[in-house]
Amino acid sequence: MARRAQKDVLLADLTGLWGSAGGRTLREALGKAAGEFDEVKQARKFVDLFSGCGGLSLGLSLAGMRGLFAIERDDMAFETFSTNFIGDDSPEAYRFMWPSWLDQRAWGIDEVLGEHKEQLEQLRGEVEVLAGGPPCQGFSFAGRRIEDDPRNLLFNKYVEVVEALQPNVLVLENVPGMQVAHKSGAVVDLQSGRSPRKQSFYERLADSLDTAGYVVKAELLDASRFGVPQKRSRLIAIGIRKGLLPFLAGGIDRVFALLEEARCQQLRELGVGEVISAADAISDLEIGDRPMVPCTDAQSPRGFFEATPRSAMTTYQELMRQGASGTPNSMRLARHRDEVRQRFARILLECRKGVRMNDEARLGYGLKKHRIYPMSPTEPAPTITTLPDDVLHYSEPRILTVRESARIQSFPDWFLFKGKYTTGGDRRTRECPRYTQVGNAVPPYLARVIGMAVSQALKEIELAQADFATSELRTVAAAE
Repeated sequence: MARRAQKDVLLADLTGLWGSAGGRTLREALGKAAGEFDEVKQARKFVDLFSGCGGLSLGLSLAGMRGLFAIERDDMAFETFSTNFIGDDSPEAYRFMWPSWLDQRAWGIDEVLGEHKEQLEQLRGEVEVLAGGPPCQGFSFAGRRIEDDPRNLLFNKYVEVVEALQPNVLVLENVPGMQVAHKSGAVVDLQSGRSPRKQSFYERLADSLDTAGYVVKAELLDASRFGVPQKRSRLIAIGIRKGLLPFLAGGIDRVFALLEEARCQQLRELGVGEVISAADAISDLEIGDRPMVPCTDAQSPRGFFEATPRSAMTTYQELMRQGASGTPNSMRLARHRDEVRQRFARILLECRKGVRMNDEARLGYGLKKHRIYPMSPTEPAPTITTLPDDVLHYSEPRILTVRESARIQSFPDWFLFKGKYTTGGDRRTRECPRYTQVGNAVPPYLARVIGMAVSQALKEIELAQADFATSELRTVAAAE
């Protein structure tokens, strides 16, 4: 009986997709399904919400997907995104298609829903993957967590977009703190009379997506296992439309099994080992005895300098340089005061590298910051955050350049960053300069593996649907 019920559901799903809309008979719908799925799609379309500078978009594009459009509210982050994915000088292989009804500018998700919800709904069936998650600042452990941060409530708007587009797959990335329950998020069980239960923002989002018709699973992934020279733990959530899950052997767990297969495949393809160190990533960008030249970036004020990079010395550096010509942009060095350089030099000489400085050590050096990491040259870098002075170079008394941070995030050297370099004060919640863009981004190499796994899962679903449609078509034909 259960098998019959499942069969009826699958038939209803197929006729809904290929039958009723065009007035086809069941036989015609099944025949169309079987025929369409014989041809494996070459480029799956995705939309990127809260795209930032485009780390997730770049990774999905590297996995063979095709971007349709992206939503990002910050002007500086969108300028970077536009330069690399929309402009005439952007790489053609990664250039977004971009619909004519959506202006190529920074948009808030509220604006898009308010002005273009009908156009979003018309994209149903065309957009296979909706990527991107609400901003992570309110969930983060790197600084003070803000439970009532309005950015935490943007997931409601995210769900609205999901309901409008109805994609086959959802891909979300956030910090581990999204899974931690907040007191203000307590849920009261009125039926049982039990005390309030704390609920994390992730649980709330998963519940909302369940109502919208998706099964969601999340795992914590460390970017350093994916060819990224950085210890960066992030919550990766993947959702699949409920009507498709019966066609995926293993269900939602299969996607994460495919993700592990894709991880191993990527390491083989890149020719890198399981661990890539900070020096592996950026040793060619060290100052050393290289000549210092005035910063060539037109968006930088005068008075800053940069060093000319050496030749690539590692496989990873060669990978980063592919497709680039000349000196990468965003090589500007920080202007440290003499006393700051001397303090950094003492830290590099006296403190253990690769470990965050404890309270006693920070006080001893007159540091007020909560998070200071002197990098180790032989280990992956610590998590690159939105604040440039969180991480010290492993051999030089200075913070990292934007380009060095981008290298550690696995952005290739051809990728151009735009906007101011830094900001301060309360503007940090409103502006997204270059260091912030890099720190907020999904590492492209991690995103590529996610894209590879999702593409394979969709392929397996399509093949299973084709087999099912062919089988049912034979049954219908035999009964006639």
